[in-house]
Amino acid sequence: MRHLILAGLCALPLAACQSSNPHHASLGNQPQLTVPQGAQSVKVAADPMTVRSALVSSAQERGTIVIQDEPNMVVMERQLTGENPALDSQFGPSDNGNRVIRIRLRFTGTPCETLVVQDLAVINNVRTALEQSFVLPGNPNTMQSLQGLKSRAEQSSSCPPVAS
Repeated sequence: MRHLILAGLCALPLAACQSSNPHHASLGNQPQLTVPQGAQSVKVAADPMTVRSALVSSAQERGTIVIQDEPNMVVMERQLTGENPALDSQFGPSDNGNRVIRIRLRFTGTPCETLVVQDLAVINNVRTALEQSFVLPGNPNTMQSLQGLKSRAEQSSSCPPVAS
């Protein structure tokens, strides 16, 4: 009797793990997104998986490190090297670790319309006990990058274009 109860209790966590794998998210189970102040967004005529694939392949081509790759979010980092007095004066020095620009792209949608939201941050002393994160507002250069993602994903899609 104890063995049956023990086997039943052990099976519950396994069943929970099998049903909650985030890499098997379907298009019907997409999260809701909001566009926070300072973030940038674009609508893409492609499904979320095509957008994700375009993001990851573009990052690999440019040598940008992908630190998180999930069905509805990709987080990338680009290390800033050398002295940067402008960033030092605005965000303080990053003298106990590396400084990176972190780009987080979240996306959700239907097979032919995906909303992509981009957030940017500068991180001082990344992956140390003294790590500090500062939100950056979007600018024309980062919007141009987001438009490039839109073009790339739509080239891989058979959907009609959507207005941004």
